[in-house]
Formats: sequence, structure tokens, C-alpha cells
Amino acid sequence: MSADTVPEELGMSGLDEADESGFSRLAERHRRELHVHCYRMLGSFEDAEDAVQETFLRAWRRRETFEGRSTFRAWLYRIATNACLDLLAKRRPEPATGGEAPWLQPYPDRLLDELPAGDADEPETVAVARETIELAYLVAVQHLAPRPRAVLILRDVLGWPAKNVAELLGDSVNSVNSALQRARAGMREHLPAERQDWTGGEEDATMRELVRRYTEASVATDVKALASMLRDDVRFSMPPTPGLYVGRDAVVTFMTESCFEGMTGMRAVPTSVNRQPALAFYLWQPSESAYLPLTIDVLRVTGGTITEITTFHNDQFPRLGLPERLPADGTE
Repeated sequence: MSADTVPEELGMSGLDEADESGFSRLAERHRRELHVHCYRMLGSFEDAEDAVQETFLRAWRRRETFEGRSTFRAWLYRIATNACLDLLAKRRPEPATGGEAPWLQPYPDRLLDELPAGDADEPETVAVARETIELAYLVAVQHLAPRPRAVLILRDVLGWPAKNVAELLGDSVNSVNSALQRARAGMREHLPAERQDWTGGEEDATMRELVRRYTEASVATDVKALASMLRDDVRFSMPPTPGLYVGRDAVVTFMTESCFEGMTGMRAVPTSVNRQPALAFYLWQPSESAYLPLTIDVLRVTGGTITEITTFHNDQFPRLGLPERLPADGTE
């Protein structure tokens, strides 16, 4: 039997008959949604890549354990979740602290768009729901201990029944429910106050105009104009560089002293990550006669003002599909 014809509910005999390449083709159908799941657990695109590869390796080695009592997708999610928990235990034994997650990396919208559109309750659609993929949500998740984190994501994001989560984690339903309550309380502590009116991904005229103004002010290094767009309690971070700046004055001071010092000759390319507007900035380099990658600003906008800026270094440009250089005439 070819794995291409293996239905979701097929038992272990069918998987046993599939060769490795056929099994891989079957598993590959779920790569993107599994990667998003691992990314949400880990907060790092690169670590999610490792976790998915480990998931497929474990799935192949343990294919005889798939007995068809759940879908093949659910079976892969179980393996992926445990792979993430193992990775967290090895690489990050302690959750994030102080409102920062230095390992945080952006997730390109162009890759999120690889998942097919579907009904609101379908796994692929739920997996990339805007409110659970934005950076503020990801950072809040990173403050949870690994097992409550897994419970929260499986229960509240993917909609798994408590019984199935308990089976995956080897816990009782009561323990899972208790962990879920703790996780929800932790999320409330770390999520933005306006969570109920989450608007970070709106694509309306107000959003576009604000992003345009932010772009122009940044390229002109006009700190005063930038300050006028920031909410009083705006937050700024630049992972993996340590430091979380809270409040307009603190952010403006950092911009003035660290971001724009000596910056002349910039250009910006609009993009989007984590369902948020983003701008890739390039700096003119005379020795190269071109604009070279500098930083990427990801914006969260609420009520017409910027409430959070997350800046990533230029090592993220290739992953986001951004040009490696802009020529002097501005063409790509």
C-alpha cells in the first residue's frame, strides 16, 4: 500500500506497509500546521524546525504504535508536543521572565498562508488564528511552565478535550483542568490589558496610514514624529538583545541614543509577520553601493496608536523572503 492512499483513520497495519518515503509524504501534509504548533510552544522558528524534524523521526520509528483510535493528525500532534516538551527541558529549563523572551523569532505570514483556508473550527484555521500567533501572545505563552503551556495550547488553541490532553501528558483530567486554570491566569497576567479588543492585525485605512507615517518618520529618523504615534505605555524589545523598554519616554530615549545614532540613508520594505504589519529597514553602505539589511520592526497597533514594537536583527531577513540588498536606484 502506498502512503499516499493511507486514510487519516488507518490503523497500524497500513502504516507498517508504507515505505519510508511514502510515510514521509503522508506526514508532510501536516508539516506547516505542526511547525506552527511547535513554534507556539517554543517561541523560536529555528527550534520549531528541530522539533518537527524530531517529530517525523519519532513518528517513523514508532509507526506501529498508531492504532487508528485517533486521526493520524492527532497522533502527530501528540508526538510533536512531547518533542517540544523534551526540547524545552534540554534547552530552556526555566520559562521566560521579566516580560522578555530572548529566543523569540518572527514567523513569516507567507508561510502561515500555506495552510488552506477552512471553517473557523478546522485545525488548520485555528492553528493560525490571529490572536494566538501575534508576538504578544507568543511572549505571554513563554512565561508559562512547559506542561501548563502545552495544556493551554492543546485545550484553548487546538480545542482538544481534557481527556485527550490528560492521556497525552500521562495526567488525570483533574490535573489537566487545574493546569489549564493556572495557565489562563498566567496569560492574563502577561497579555496586554486591551486583550478583549485585540486589534493588532487590522488592515484598515487607519492602520495603513499609521504604518505609512511610521515608515516615513523612521527613514527620516524623526524621533518627535515617531513619539507622536506611540501610546503612553508602549513597549519595545529587540530579541535576542536583552532589555524591555516600557513607556513612551523610555522608548524615545532608547531610539534617540541607540537606534538612530548616526543612521542616515535608510530605506524600508513593508512586510508582515505573525499577522502583524512589519517593516524591513535597509541602510546605505557606500562601500557596497547598495542598501543592506539592518533591522525589522514588527508593530502592534491598538486604537490607532502603536502599543508595541518588536525589533529583530538582520539575520531574520532571509527567512522572511526579503531582498539581501537594495540598489541605489531603489529597485529590487
